[in-house]
Amino acid sequence: MRGPAPAPHTPSRRRRARRTAVAAASAALLLPLLGAAPAGPPGGSPPLQSAFAAAADTYHVPQSVLLGVSYLQSRWDAHGGAPSVAAGYGPMHLTDARTALAGAAHHSEGTEDARGDQARPPLLPTAAEPAGSALPDRLTSLPRAAALTGIPADRLRADPASNIAGGAALLAAAQQHLGAPLSKDPADWYGAVATFSGADDSATADAYAREVFQVMREGERRTTDLGQSVTLAAQPGLRSDTAQLGRTGLRASDTDGTECPRTVSCEWIPAPYEQFGQDDYGNHDVGDRPASQSIRYIVIHDTEGSWDGVLDLIKDPTYVSWNYSLRSTDGHIAQHVKAKDVAWHAGNWYVNAGSIGIEHEGFLASPDAWYTEAMYRSSARLVRYLAAKYRIPLDRQHILGHDNVPGPTTSTVPGMHTDPGPYWDWRHYFALLGKPFHATAGPRGGLVTILPDYAANRPEYTGCATAGRPCAVHGSSEVRLYTAPDENAPLIKDIGLRPGGEASTTDVNDVASRVSTGQQYAVAGRDGDWTAIWYLGRKAWFKNPGKQPTAVDASGLVVRPRPGLTDIPVYGRAYPEAAAYPAGVPVQDVSPLPYRLPAGQSYAVGDTVPGEYYYAVTYAPDTHRVVVGKDRYYEIQYGHRVAYVRAADVQVVPSRS
Repeated sequence: MRGPAPAPHTPSRRRRARRTAVAAASAALLLPLLGAAPAGPPGGSPPLQSAFAAAADTYHVPQSVLLGVSYLQSRWDAHGGAPSVAAGYGPMHLTDARTALAGAAHHSEGTEDARGDQARPPLLPTAAEPAGSALPDRLTSLPRAAALTGIPADRLRADPASNIAGGAALLAAAQQHLGAPLSKDPADWYGAVATFSGADDSATADAYAREVFQVMREGERRTTDLGQSVTLAAQPGLRSDTAQLGRTGLRASDTDGTECPRTVSCEWIPAPYEQFGQDDYGNHDVGDRPASQSIRYIVIHDTEGSWDGVLDLIKDPTYVSWNYSLRSTDGHIAQHVKAKDVAWHAGNWYVNAGSIGIEHEGFLASPDAWYTEAMYRSSARLVRYLAAKYRIPLDRQHILGHDNVPGPTTSTVPGMHTDPGPYWDWRHYFALLGKPFHATAGPRGGLVTILPDYAANRPEYTGCATAGRPCAVHGSSEVRLYTAPDENAPLIKDIGLRPGGEASTTDVNDVASRVSTGQQYAVAGRDGDWTAIWYLGRKAWFKNPGKQPTAVDASGLVVRPRPGLTDIPVYGRAYPEAAAYPAGVPVQDVSPLPYRLPAGQSYAVGDTVPGEYYYAVTYAPDTHRVVVGKDRYYEIQYGHRVAYVRAADVQVVPSRS
């Protein structure tokens, strides 16, 4: 999924000199504390709870502030000293951009046409390498922490206790830089917390600080990836002195016209709607949603590239588009395309025409490239807002990963993208959405909801760094499928993904034999610790032991072929019948995929949708048409991706046995 790394950025002399001066000034403020900087215990790092207490005491930072900031950065996880998607290390997510991961934006990779509209030529843009620029403070907190504490950078990366000490030193330096005392009252640290975010605008810094203080009010308790229990006691009466923001000197961001909740930081960075060349234009289509057609889906992407490069691409009229981007370090949101308009992001025109696309700064194929809690929370607030505004159900049939979007035609299936991949924590994300997954029926409910314990569920993947080589062991939202109740049995094959019948693999991008947290499937059988589901037209088995279940029971509606039919076609788009098209709008093929839904099998119903096609092939919006037919379709969970079947071909029945 990743391309060659872009050339490193080179700061200007002026910016470098200014930063050196600031670091020196901050170090001078902390000189009385530097002698007490923890050298690290000879026998290894102390327990995290003790490390937070020691760092708070050493640098005179309230322990609740330190714990609250760290929770929002990493949920107190250390990730084995590996860098995050924004080159952040350890529980405090200290950043060092020299080690940042890099790659080509995923819309530039492979054969997927992000627009996915066969009425137009395929759109396969090439990402231009972003021009060099000075590194922002949000990507350089680790070297600054090293300068403040005297702790070597390699220890700040690898040792959790040292990392926590570095974060405490940065908070103390920020507090003193604002001219505030090193107070024991957490309420006095709002400005320092906002500064710690590394944001260069007041709205982002304010949103970050508000989120940290909310965590401190509510309290948290969690077992980390090191197997240690960490607790932040609730402080329900904690106040927030937001007036401190005025002393930070941060710029105001352009929020005019954004469609975001007030609880997040959001700015308007528009994608261009421009003509170029002879008859081409980009990089989205003007629409009138939801008046002209419903918004049914929200599609979750990862960028496979860094923030600055992503923003460069979205401004290019010859590239593709999406509605929102989210930044890893602080959850800052940039909106690019209005919800009324149609962005080109999912590789399926039917889905694009009825969806909102959200890109998250990150890298699928790096298992230790983790997402910050700040980004998860900001994304969840945005999705909750959009779902409420456009009446989108908060479930995995409507909140899709790009990897759940079907290829619109047979030829497109192998090239469809696979982000955000097996390391996106859907369980945690839906808990933040206020819709946690849980059992909704007993063993005879007829459906299962996939629900592994993310941290404990660690299936082997390959190809993260080198093709065929094992990825680092890592928690996952996904569960592997076999042809029999045996881990030595062959994996389930996907004839659409591999028309030649080749075997499925454990490659991190191979979705042929995987199910994902929150997805629902009809139960096809049980055998001890194993459960079978109907998947891609056959029985597929996954391990589901009672002591460590990977799915819970559910019930709902399922589709089956109408009596008398041996099997029925499956579609990747729900287009109208030919008679529905008016003069001047070319009829689009109702083209089945290479799959069938056999008699005797059942598949969970996600929604009932109309046969609909949005015709928009010219720059002038007055030529655009929404064609709606009489045919109705059911969206079903067919494989790893959703699919559609014609209502006329199926019967809908309760799943309960």
